[in-house]
Amino acid sequence: MTDTPTNILLFTLIPVVTTIAGGIIAAFRSPGESIRISVQHFAAGVVFAAVGVELLPQLVHNLEIIPLVSGFSLGVALMLAVRSWTRKLEKGRSGSGEKGTGGLFIASAVDVFIDGLLVGISFEVGLREGIIITIALTIELLFLAISVASSMAEKNADKPRIIISSAVLALLVLTGAVIGSTFLRGISGGGLEGMIAFATAALLYLVTEELLVEAHEGRDSTFSITMFFVGFLSILILESLTP
Repeated sequence: MTDTPTNILLFTLIPVVTTIAGGIIAAFRSPGESIRISVQHFAAGVVFAAVGVELLPQLVHNLEIIPLVSGFSLGVALMLAVRSWTRKLEKGRSGSGEKGTGGLFIASAVDVFIDGLLVGISFEVGLREGIIITIALTIELLFLAISVASSMAEKNADKPRIIISSAVLALLVLTGAVIGSTFLRGISGGGLEGMIAFATAALLYLVTEELLVEAHEGRDSTFSITMFFVGFLSILILESLTP
């Protein structure tokens, strides 16, 4: 199978469908707090491992300081701007006693768009690498969608809103993949380095400032903490089993 834009988009349908399915599952059968926290830990572990296994080696191997610093700084600046904006939105709701999930959803929206970009351009490195990244991101997106939908359900969001939110996330994955497989195909050198650095910063923010923060608002357990390492280990195993 060749890595044509059409085939790349076919691969992209896997995480797209998975994202919608995760949201629907959580909308109709919302897991309890302990399961939600465990899912968030697992998703954080998967994202963390994907960064360490797939992105950081590319940055180190193709080390170019200016694109690295520029891309990483831009990623941090964007996520901090998102944080500031969502905090203002949630502060506006605090007068009614409602605690929103805007921060997690918007950070997740940025993340899934970047995931789509990564799927779109990862096949530029090679077919094997593209398939590994697609599988890893599919696992991440499944649990991320469940995590976001579960958090919305915990805040008493209705089913249509949860499903629509999941569909929006899926659409962003597809949009990112289309952009990555068409407009960013052939990117190399400093441009590729800068984009990977940008994605690394955004994904690390999602793990440390959204998924784990949201998870720690409830009661941690030995099982939920263990799920972080299970998620991390699953990506390492996937990497080792892929020829």
